[in-house]
Amino acid sequence: MSNPLLDFSGLPLFDQIRPEHVIPAVDALLTDAESALETVTAPDFPAQWTAIAKVLDVATERLGRAWGTVNHLNSVADTPQLRAAYNEALPKVTEFWTRLGSDERLFAKYKAIDVATLNAEQRQAHKNAMRNFVLGGADLTGAAKERFAWIQERQAELAQKFSENALDATDAFAYFASEAELEGVPDDVKQAARAAAQADGKDGFKLTLKLPCYLPVMQFAWSSALRERLYRAYVTRASDQAEGDAIRYDNSALIREMLALRQEESRLLGYANFGEVSVVPKMAESPAQVITFLRDLAVRARPYAEQDVADLRAFAAENLGLNDPQPWDWPYISEKLKEARYAFSEQEVKQYFTAPKVLAGLFKIIETLFEVSILRDSAPVWHPSVAFYRIERGGTLVGQFYLDQPARTGKRGGAWMDDVRGRWLRPDTGQLQTPVAQLVCNFADGVDGKPALLTHDDVTTLFHEFGHGLHHLLTQVNERDVSGISGVEWDAVELPSQFMENFCWEWDTLRHMTAHVETGEPLPRALFDKMTAAKNFQSGMQTLRQIEFSLFDMLLHTEHDPAQDFMPLLDLVRAEVAVLQPPSFSRTAHTFSHIFAGGYAAGYFSYKWAEVLSADAYAAFEETAGKDGSPNVETGRKYRQAILEAGGSRPAMESFKAFRGREPSLDALLRHQGMA
Repeated sequence: MSNPLLDFSGLPLFDQIRPEHVIPAVDALLTDAESALETVTAPDFPAQWTAIAKVLDVATERLGRAWGTVNHLNSVADTPQLRAAYNEALPKVTEFWTRLGSDERLFAKYKAIDVATLNAEQRQAHKNAMRNFVLGGADLTGAAKERFAWIQERQAELAQKFSENALDATDAFAYFASEAELEGVPDDVKQAARAAAQADGKDGFKLTLKLPCYLPVMQFAWSSALRERLYRAYVTRASDQAEGDAIRYDNSALIREMLALRQEESRLLGYANFGEVSVVPKMAESPAQVITFLRDLAVRARPYAEQDVADLRAFAAENLGLNDPQPWDWPYISEKLKEARYAFSEQEVKQYFTAPKVLAGLFKIIETLFEVSILRDSAPVWHPSVAFYRIERGGTLVGQFYLDQPARTGKRGGAWMDDVRGRWLRPDTGQLQTPVAQLVCNFADGVDGKPALLTHDDVTTLFHEFGHGLHHLLTQVNERDVSGISGVEWDAVELPSQFMENFCWEWDTLRHMTAHVETGEPLPRALFDKMTAAKNFQSGMQTLRQIEFSLFDMLLHTEHDPAQDFMPLLDLVRAEVAVLQPPSFSRTAHTFSHIFAGGYAAGYFSYKWAEVLSADAYAAFEETAGKDGSPNVETGRKYRQAILEAGGSRPAMESFKAFRGREPSLDALLRHQGMA
């Protein structure tokens, strides 16, 4: 029988892949990649970029594509069988990539390449490769090299287990509430909860910790006891504070081991700590520079955050009879204050954002601004709710993408963009391979045959992930390792995604992508004006929250002793930064997947760093907008060419300066967030 994971003739055969295909495919591709590695590292093999690419890169790209497919299915369609196959293959795959990245023979072959024979894209890719060899342990020998390799494999196992614990702890919780307990909760949320209970053969309303259910309950439920129940379960997920049987998903020991291994890895590479290793391939120059940047931003945001809290306390006491608000009361108080101050609720806004209409509006912006067309396309998918599209310019295919919007069991939380394959002028066939991406969200599904309704936050998330997608799909770079998002500094990779979020606050944009679910009426201007007035509601508090995460992450990987408990450090950071102190049982670090399972270790600051870039980039559109607020197509073209099309083919700062004509400044960010 043929193995669908070994079919590279077109797009992945998602509908045919079964858990039993994983190991045979991975083994076959690893054998091919091993053989390719032996071929190119032989003494008589020429030290030429294209010659190496034709043999080694072709083999490793296939391995990467197949493993990426398995990894993706593990994230969006998790089953016990698939998880078992994934975990069985993970150590083998990790071991190979680690060994490849530290192979001294290959390192020597790359060193011997005559850089003068390379084009600009290849030179950048070669420069990155040389840096990555060093970070991959290629300079290590003997026992140190073996230990380094073992550390990589162990870290991959720990990250996977961390992810599984976070997912399982979230999925394990269910509370069946009565109608009385749900007073104040929006109807569509109640309908979905009732349907979920019925599907389980139970009475009442099934409440879970998945965000489309958890957040509205926290914001709208009148019952403080119900909010407390969900809050406790949510902030103790995957921790030593979890109640009952859920304690088996505790991530504490995994976190301690990961921190110790990262510290050891850094020392082996000759660095003082993991923070130093993390910034080597980033725009930021040192952990100290990052810490200074975060603390400076915290100082600027603090007065606004303190005012936010003072407003909440006063409102709670005067209007809600809450003189001593508890942590689970703050989202409820915030929502009520927002409704009182701006006379609208998230619930009211949501009725205008039906998923199909929002998507059509988003596509229209992309088509206008970046001079492309987006068309429905067909491909095998992993779930019936997944849609597939193609992007063309002048009738020529530019790229394709999958879009998976609804939350469901077995799909990890959050939203993300992943590449299926990169743009590449293939050295084996001489053909241009077009890029393909996956865009994944976790929105509430439609109920009673109606389209899904998105909150304005959901809309922003959709735009954000599309920004990543466009960065990957619109690239014009032909060298795979620096095309699209490949080779882009981690702290600049959020620039295009955060840039797109700005359009969610433009009247000219929003009015075309709204239609009331019952009446079809577009969003009223008066309601939009209230939303805009509320845009920077609590932006001081939100900024400090992001800084709290970022500072904790960087201090954890620079000043913290991994042998010690990390909770006291989190308490210290909160004491320095936070304006609302969480309860002692709160364990947010235990589900902080970005830094323990998502590649953002000592790099969570990248979000704030890139916000500075994206706000400044968007300011160029504000400066050139038409009288009616419509974005200038010339500016769009310049942005597309300087940033999106250039991908990772040059340093991000060069791309930014090519677009803006200067280095970025903090002013636009503070202005956009109402803290100027």
